[in-house]
Amino acid sequence: MRCAQRGCRFRHPSNSLKHPDLRKATNRLPPQASYRHPNRTNLIFDEIPISTAFLFPGQGAQTVGMARELTASFPAAKALFDQAADILGYDLLALCTHGPAERLNATDVSQPAIFVTSLAALKQLKATQPDALQGVTATAGLSLGEYTALAFAGSLSFADGLRVVQARGRAMQAAAEATPSAMASLLGAERADVEALVAEHRGTGTLEVANLLCPGNTVVSGTTPEIEAICRAAEAKGFRPIRLAVAGAFHTSLMQPADEQLAAALQAVTLTAPRIPVWSNVDAQPHTDPAEIQALLVRQVLSPVRWEETMRGLLASGMTRFYEIGPGRVLAGLLKRINRKLDIQNVTA
Repeated sequence: MRCAQRGCRFRHPSNSLKHPDLRKATNRLPPQASYRHPNRTNLIFDEIPISTAFLFPGQGAQTVGMARELTASFPAAKALFDQAADILGYDLLALCTHGPAERLNATDVSQPAIFVTSLAALKQLKATQPDALQGVTATAGLSLGEYTALAFAGSLSFADGLRVVQARGRAMQAAAEATPSAMASLLGAERADVEALVAEHRGTGTLEVANLLCPGNTVVSGTTPEIEAICRAAEAKGFRPIRLAVAGAFHTSLMQPADEQLAAALQAVTLTAPRIPVWSNVDAQPHTDPAEIQALLVRQVLSPVRWEETMRGLLASGMTRFYEIGPGRVLAGLLKRINRKLDIQNVTA
């Protein structure tokens, strides 16, 4: 083995010590010896304890067939879907496992489906890898996923969370149907590029930045003619626009009717202080005050999702390990665009 300096050669101590007593002492050392503090079994050489964040996906992560294997092999997951059927009034598991896709992709179904599927995956993680929950000091979710994060953190009960998510999905679906609108991801474009395009192509309709996901991936929402115009302009500049398979322009002012209905739904449930901070999509900050959390949830459907800022905030706060819990691997991919060396594990369903 050579060191960086030319001509320098590293020798193992057992080869370089000439005195026989020293050689014997060296050879008695256990292989790969390390110091472990007797009261801190997870630390080696004063290593900083691992801080973990749990992340939960949002709408768009759903696929026909999700939760099929999980509910077949893990009774607690099946029981969660049975409870959901009683609350929702229909067989959510059947839609998750068998579709049809057009019904599962509808906002009023996909949001409860992802919420329940993610929490079912979380139940399995708790049962099979209980150590994974040690060191979890923060949580966040993308749009809808913020409600799953709140349920995990104990701020919302499963039943209350599902009722609010059902109301949210119905309200957003209705708002989308009221005005022809769409969303598109502009790949390769940085935030400044997207904001310039939005200012240029807003026209007489609505066009707003909706999701700030990661470097080179910003989503815009708006009325259909404006989305079509910005996609053409983005492609002409060398960016890659991708229309999203959603019902309408979420996280814009077009969701004002949904915002009002969501406020009423949140008033009907009880939010308590979460066990750990829950990071908000609206301000990319951690929160534990129930009143603040409720106000931010109402604003969320009208506001851009500041996901990249949230992830950078978690990293700056000392997070060293992440779990994406729920269907798909979207969040892991976004996080890798920020730092591809990060430790992120997927718990899929």
